[in-house]
Amino acid sequence: MKHTVTEALGSLVAEVDAMIRPLLAGGMESLGDEDLVDALAIGGRMLRSIESALVLAVDEVTRRSESAGREERLSTRFGCRDVSEVVQRSTRLSATTVSRMQRAARAVHCDRTLVSGALLPPRFPATREALLAGDIGIDGVLAVTGPLAGLEQRVGRDLMFAADEALAATARGEGPDSAPPATADELRMHASAWAVALDQDGSEPRDHEALRTRGITLGRVRNGIVPIHGGLLPEVAAQFQRISDTLALPRGGDDTGGVRFRPDDELGHDGAAPDDERTAAQRRHDALATALFAAAASATLPTIGGAAPTLLVSVREADLVAARGAAHADGIADPLPIGAAHHIACGGVIQRVVLGREGRILRIGTEERIFNRHQRRAIALRDGGCIIPSCGAPAAWSEIHHVIEHSRGGPTHTDNGVLLCWFHHRFLAHHGWQIRMVQGVPEVQAPTWLDPTHRWRRVTNSPTRLVEAVIRRT
Repeated sequence: MKHTVTEALGSLVAEVDAMIRPLLAGGMESLGDEDLVDALAIGGRMLRSIESALVLAVDEVTRRSESAGREERLSTRFGCRDVSEVVQRSTRLSATTVSRMQRAARAVHCDRTLVSGALLPPRFPATREALLAGDIGIDGVLAVTGPLAGLEQRVGRDLMFAADEALAATARGEGPDSAPPATADELRMHASAWAVALDQDGSEPRDHEALRTRGITLGRVRNGIVPIHGGLLPEVAAQFQRISDTLALPRGGDDTGGVRFRPDDELGHDGAAPDDERTAAQRRHDALATALFAAAASATLPTIGGAAPTLLVSVREADLVAARGAAHADGIADPLPIGAAHHIACGGVIQRVVLGREGRILRIGTEERIFNRHQRRAIALRDGGCIIPSCGAPAAWSEIHHVIEHSRGGPTHTDNGVLLCWFHHRFLAHHGWQIRMVQGVPEVQAPTWLDPTHRWRRVTNSPTRLVEAVIRRT
């Protein structure tokens, strides 16, 4: 016979289903703004209550699966290898979600005395009460207890209880600043502040551990992609995030800058043409590529064998001219697409090496440096940054592209060079933008989907040139 608690929960689910399904059938679109937000708040309250029940259930399943004899464990008797599998199969949730439940359960777990079996206070009693009251859910429990984990031995239980009480009050909206009930992210911020205040010396061992475990590992090439794994120090991650924020987000603008090519009624809700369909992860990849290539070209890195760290790419001249075949990069076993060789050759140093049939080196040409620093400064003043409208990559992070390819006789002259970010330079042949030079000034033609008129338009991000254009119109 089912226990009363199980029956009550089953009846509750049936009642909720019976009430919610007709509402959902009508659709949320019928709700007004205030009712829609109220629905979110009520749903969140229900979710927190359900999560509190799940956390307590996981805690009890864990307790019953800890006996010394494997045959006596609850997990074994239900044919599962461990608690995680029991919960996954019972709830049909992912291993990641179940792992978060288990961490929350450990945080609010109450031990029992050996003699009477009475419950002992948990490490975070106020957080446990907030969970049972529905003030916080799993996210809230982890936000509070994560930053404070491991501090008890160094700061004492009294200070830990004080932090726990204060954070629970913040979760309820009863904190000293009279702010409304805190979100999980806000609770994590407050908990981190408490951790720093309570343990002034705690950052040092964490720093040592971080220095020990930091690292990046490059995997083997699979399907043209090299997997990357590892962890960054916080300040390195912050710097990378800053670079990503600068480079990876598309910028909007008006038609005076050559950004808007569609009629107003064909634009997106924000008034900008959706000309960048990269995912956030792809944008971060391209931002990292930009930073790496810019650093390599900056002449500030240590030298290797007397030369700057240079990416060595080899390709048959006939393949480069014909845009077929493959190229090869030093240190990577798999071949590169010919487009990558074109990109690197356009913005880097070319040295022609003539080999005989048997492989003997017959002739070594001198290095041809593409666009010297004086030319680059002049082009940067003229273009201001990547010339593709709405890109927004600044000049310092852009590469110089030969409008007429160097391999096809294009001169290394300011009249033949334009600024492009790494992404637009690398995939220029794929995203539909056309570039030409008219009397030393770059013009672009947008892809057909963006501008059906196929008009050529002068473009620049140079503040001086933009001001001059405005003055001419007034």
